Amino acid sequence: MAKKKNMAAPIVPLQGQALVAKVKDLGSLSKEQKARACGYYTVTKNGVERVNMMKFLNALIDAEGIELDSKTNGNGRGGRSASYRISVQSNGNLLIGSAYTKQMGLQPGDEFEITLGRKHIHLKQLDPTEEEALEAS
Repeated sequence: MAKKKNMAAPIVPLQGQALVAKVKDLGSLSKEQKARACGYYTVTKNGVERVNMMKFLNALIDAEGIELDSKTNGNGRGGRSASYRISVQSNGNLLIGSAYTKQMGLQPGDEFEITLGRKHIHLKQLDPTEEEALEAS
């Protein structure tokens, strides 16, 4: 004769605003007691209740609308972001990184006119047509 499994009704945990309201009502209880009251527990084969705190806390975070994962940029990769600051290299050069040149749409071979100010440096991009006119004169 086959064993009969205990077919108790499945536990349906609360979600969304119902979860938030229930947690607020149970204000004085511990985290584990709140999770159990909201349905975030399972019963093992031995009849022991195990509280699933991670599911409870994740559901609570989702219900509150808190976004923990940062939005990734368009190419789906993390990494550094441009700081818009550069420093003088040990050889005296100023190096402008690829993040800035890509953002400006620059190509290898593009030329600039350098204008020195009191506390700044202006880089004015030269047009190829202007260069040809300057060379011709």
